Amino acid sequence: MKADGSDTRPFLLLQLRPEAEAADDEYAAFLSKGGLRPEEVHRIRLDEAPIPDGLDLDDYSGVIVGGGPGCVSDPPEQKSPVEARIEAAVLGLMPEITARDFPFLGCCYGIGVLGHHLGGDVGKERYGEPVGATLCERTVEGAADPLLAGLPDRFNAFVGHKEALQSLPDGAVHLLSSGPCPFQMIRHGQNVYATQFHPEADSDGFELRIRIYRNKGYFPPADADRLIAHCRKSDVYVPERILGAFVRRYRRS
Repeated sequence: MKADGSDTRPFLLLQLRPEAEAADDEYAAFLSKGGLRPEEVHRIRLDEAPIPDGLDLDDYSGVIVGGGPGCVSDPPEQKSPVEARIEAAVLGLMPEITARDFPFLGCCYGIGVLGHHLGGDVGKERYGEPVGATLCERTVEGAADPLLAGLPDRFNAFVGHKEALQSLPDGAVHLLSSGPCPFQMIRHGQNVYATQFHPEADSDGFELRIRIYRNKGYFPPADADRLIAHCRKSDVYVPERILGAFVRRYRRS
């Protein structure tokens, strides 16, 4: 048992949201939906603190990257200093993660990070989705993936994004698709995953995000109340099982 009383290596949670209320709610959701105790998570809000020098992935069970309002496809001159610093910090870990096939789960922004690192086409030309629930469907490869084992072939997930993968990056496996956005979940190697949807999200969390990000270009601000009502009526419960499966599969002492 470690000095902090835990018997497992923590997961490294990198958060990209500069809005404290949204970041705190996302952190609580990752704990709750992932079945994680606070001592099992090393949380870093990258808007507030850098990744420590000398960080050793071997100290962790895996890496989880949350969502955020930034877009990797935006031109550098359009990114604020905070957005540029956050993006550079996450991308700086990706060469080691993919080279080692180290357990990784990137959520929403994270699929853009992984796709960009793999040399894929990430952009806003096609496949952006308005805030709400989208119907995801397992591919043949998805049905055989251990994180999706036992899930229904089709289920709803919460989304809201301006950019998306425009094509499947070389070397990636396509696991989940949807009508509006074909690349909802991918895998690189055996252990590096990314989702376009938010596996930690529920209707309460999405209501909060709608209120916080109503002026960030995801939807016309006047649509906020309608979108909140839509999220409240949506039956979204399967995606959290993917997050839980990731934690259970990679949790290690």
